[in-house]
Amino acid sequence: MATLPRPTGVRVCAPDHVLGLKGNVLRIDATGLMPFTGELCEVSWGDDSSSFGRVIAFEGSETLVQVYNGTLGVARNATVTLSGKAQELTFSPGTLGRVFSGAGVPLDGKAAPKGKSVPIGTPSVNPMHREMPSQFVETGVPMIDIFNSLVASQKIPIFSVPGEAYNDLLVRIAGKADADVIVFGAMGFTPAEYDRVMELLRTQGALSKSVVYAHTTADSTAECLMTPDMVLSTAENYALEGKDVLVLLSDFTEYANALKSMQNDMGQIPAERGFPGNLYTQLARRYEKACDFRGAGSITILAVTTMPNADFTHPVPDNTGYITEGQFYLLNGMLDPFRSLSRLKQNVNKDTREDHRGIMTAMVRLYANARTAKEKADMGHELNRRDKRLLSFAEAFETRLMRLEVTMPLHAALDTCWEILRNNFDRTELPLDQHLLDNYWNK
Repeated sequence: MATLPRPTGVRVCAPDHVLGLKGNVLRIDATGLMPFTGELCEVSWGDDSSSFGRVIAFEGSETLVQVYNGTLGVARNATVTLSGKAQELTFSPGTLGRVFSGAGVPLDGKAAPKGKSVPIGTPSVNPMHREMPSQFVETGVPMIDIFNSLVASQKIPIFSVPGEAYNDLLVRIAGKADADVIVFGAMGFTPAEYDRVMELLRTQGALSKSVVYAHTTADSTAECLMTPDMVLSTAENYALEGKDVLVLLSDFTEYANALKSMQNDMGQIPAERGFPGNLYTQLARRYEKACDFRGAGSITILAVTTMPNADFTHPVPDNTGYITEGQFYLLNGMLDPFRSLSRLKQNVNKDTREDHRGIMTAMVRLYANARTAKEKADMGHELNRRDKRLLSFAEAFETRLMRLEVTMPLHAALDTCWEILRNNFDRTELPLDQHLLDNYWNK
């Protein structure tokens, strides 16, 4: 079936063709102008005011334009100029250490970068051009590196609740992760949180190898929707140059809320809890950008998703769980070893150190036994000698490995596990293979 060629020139929609305004959405009659989805527009009105926008949908003869700065103040006699181009960003390797808004405008006081123009919001990579995930990404966080190893090209969320230190965790990973480039996307940050996170990135030495795109609550909803596409397009172009890129996003629930707001402006019928019916598709389009490119670099995605009232059935975490390859669960300042899961960890933890898998299994099993011992204590039952040892082990485990402020290389973390075991158990009490005990018990 033949398709019509995409128009490339500038076309102007006359003022009398503006049909309505609501929220961030402008409705126009662009009959004969052949607009296309994603086309960049300029909306201008009589007092020399203007704003950029993009075509987002069609309803019958109407074209819906998302106005980046919102339609507040936009006159009904506005003129819409269709550019003939899709939304793009300027990519340059010199953007490391730079900070941009969600729309790609520099926020660091420096000039706009010079480089090649690349599209945003492009489809995910053809599976034929992907490698199987096989490269361990060390983060410096023991609860990830030992128990749920991160793998290059993996896509995995951090499920948490508002108020937890998930942004601090992302910054710590940015500073310690074994990645060539970090691309950080902030969505829905308060201005104070944005300033705090930027200062942390600077003081921890992570900003020099990072590119940051930031949307705050002072910015438009439309900019929030652009942020992950800006982040992922930048990451993809670095990866195609052979770089291993770690994408850090926070908070995808804010992105989903922005989708909900846009849906309301468009007058669409909402689905579960008011979210769009295509929420799964919108999330998957972003997460599926994770890729290990054949003959090039990789994109790994680690994204915060907050759960209102710690509700796993909320549409955002619920849909996310069907897309991603596991999840990290952050609660009470610790990553929960029982609820967290990396479905790709078996691809890499067999090659890190011979005791990795054994230690991982033994520590979690003993910690589960310690939970049972704690329940006995809470109910007033008498504790035996092993129960007391398990409780002592659990305290050391939580303090020395589970706390978010703990960072150390993988081998040092494994050695710490052995030290905790030696301090609390006899070697005959441990669920470990004999050859591992012979090789590591007395080290």
